[in-house]
Amino acid sequence: MISKFATPILHALNPETAHNITIASLKSGILTRKAPKPVSDLSFTLFGRVFPNPVGLAAGFDKNAEVIDSMLGYGFGFVEAGTVTPHPQYGNPKPRLFRDKKSRHIINRMGFNNQGLKTFDDHYEHFREHGKNKHGIVGINVGKNKKQEDALADYVSLVHHFGKKADYLTVNISSPNTPGLRDLQNPQELLPFLRQLVIVRNARCKTPLLVKFAPDLLKSECRDIAKCLMEAGVDGVVLTNTTLGRPDFLPESFRNEQGGLSGPALHERSRDIISLFYRETEGQLPIIGVGGIESAKTAYEKIKAGASLVQLYTGMIYHGPLIVRDINKGLSRLLKVDGYSNISEAIGKDAWNS
Repeated sequence: MISKFATPILHALNPETAHNITIASLKSGILTRKAPKPVSDLSFTLFGRVFPNPVGLAAGFDKNAEVIDSMLGYGFGFVEAGTVTPHPQYGNPKPRLFRDKKSRHIINRMGFNNQGLKTFDDHYEHFREHGKNKHGIVGINVGKNKKQEDALADYVSLVHHFGKKADYLTVNISSPNTPGLRDLQNPQELLPFLRQLVIVRNARCKTPLLVKFAPDLLKSECRDIAKCLMEAGVDGVVLTNTTLGRPDFLPESFRNEQGGLSGPALHERSRDIISLFYRETEGQLPIIGVGGIESAKTAYEKIKAGASLVQLYTGMIYHGPLIVRDINKGLSRLLKVDGYSNISEAIGKDAWNS
């Protein structure tokens, strides 16, 4: 297994090289283990599925559905694989992934690099047939190819193809690394776009359809988007993707790199957006909280802000995959302190105070 002892070695390598080595190591499957048994205070039902715990792996780590089994074995309550596009694409030119180890942040401008629908599907089907954790919960994150001018066509094909296979689907319209993609967040474009996807989904299956948004939205934009989501009839929202913002404390050479920033600086912004969406939808639209989670405290803050589930990625890069075990243990302790018997009781408890 990739342990905390391997982390310093991987950090001595080029970031993308380190990631590829990690995926290759996990993909071998030799040391993949069965997922731990659910703990009663962290297990609950959402989207008609029983999540063993609320801590998931965010999209971006396993773009081609190669290591779902291994990551569930580490104890993640669910894994979101992708982003997958209909056709393979290389992504943006290298270098395109940058670390600032001191502040524990990452900047990426990967550009939806992936092997495409067919390869992703082959890997996913193999996992569902042969994986030690083949019954684990897996979301599939879908995106458009860079050269596709008709964005809706790509999303329609992906929703149609994976609709009966995924436990949920996430429509990614918030990556800053595909030109024009975030324009779909404009409410005037968003509502008809989502209505069409919901129609396609309804004709195909009942798989929950979620949408992932950026943290760089204004409050007024968030309110308009929340109305669109409710009107369109989607099933949930993922908040948030990486940010184009650059805190002053980051080293100049690092913060000048183009792309999306992830890491601790994103936590408060994403937490506040979660609270805003929770209030605007009156808690009726399940939220997956992402951004800056690297401890039980930050995960719990997201949940109390209104997130039903949380995801991490950058925190795992700096603390190793056993971070999920530590976060879940910490969440159980925090629940006891607050007098809750189950994590579902804490959802949104602080949303109205922000």
